[in-house]
Amino acid sequence: MPVRADDLPETAAPVNPSPGQVIIGRFDQRPPYAMHRARGADSWLFTWTTGGGGLLRQGGTRVPAGPGDLVVLGPGVPQHYTVRPGAGHWAFWWVHCQARPSWTAWLRPYETADRVYAVPSAPDGIRERVDAAFCRMLADARWTGEGSPPAPRTDAESSRGGGTLSTPGALAPRDEVAVAHGTAARELALCSLEEVVLLTVARAEPRRSGVDPRIRRAQDLITADPGAPHTVRSFAERVSLSPSRFAHLFTEQLGHSPMRALSQARLLHAARLLEATELPVERVAAASGFGSPFHFSRVFRQRYGVPPGEYRQGLRDRD
Repeated sequence: MPVRADDLPETAAPVNPSPGQVIIGRFDQRPPYAMHRARGADSWLFTWTTGGGGLLRQGGTRVPAGPGDLVVLGPGVPQHYTVRPGAGHWAFWWVHCQARPSWTAWLRPYETADRVYAVPSAPDGIRERVDAAFCRMLADARWTGEGSPPAPRTDAESSRGGGTLSTPGALAPRDEVAVAHGTAARELALCSLEEVVLLTVARAEPRRSGVDPRIRRAQDLITADPGAPHTVRSFAERVSLSPSRFAHLFTEQLGHSPMRALSQARLLHAARLLEATELPVERVAAASGFGSPFHFSRVFRQRYGVPPGEYRQGLRDRD
């Protein structure tokens, strides 16, 4: 028989959680677990699957969920979710809350229908960050506002918190559900959830059409950290190409060499540091990946027409 919200312990989410509440939980459910809300919910539901599989239905839209999948259900539409047939169990984090306005724009590329947002499986490195964010969210939700927020509990510690998963339909340990009552606890929990959304949907950003994915990856590495000690060889290793093949493909597709692209990105990074910080020119050079401040000053002048110090002073004079 399906498990409904009013059959669960009082720590579980109610049939229709208040949109102002932030409720976080981690379950590992087995059949016949199911949740049904005939009128939908007033709040948003975020689910992140860590094991097994779930099946979520909202309106006429059905979405399976496996490890690394983020599935979000918007409010106001009838919803039903359960262990996916054949999966055996469904281990997942869930959060009921009011979504921040910016989140819907980030999720929009993954909208299917009926206010369902299904973000496909995240890579392993992202999953580790997301799992850590949920653990931190659960801990922060319990913070009273005094002292430091409690440290996130490990899986081993959580398994000693009570409850059992050995019987069908059993709940996760009772201490794996928290309601963030205080303002600080709610905001900290929402900040962690925002990190989850950003990490999982980052791939929704518009991509450069017609460019080989390996070259796009190299461009992203340059943009993300231009000051790192990049080389043609290090780029090639990151995208699984030989150095010669990588350099040829990069130049062929973008019209300039990878090291020229890196140099331009470093100069732009340096210009932004000069504009926004009081770092000495020598430290700006080092932070931007230039080993010699003299070389930095020379190439900066070639690019911007004035040495770094004059560039910064010119900005101040305009202000």
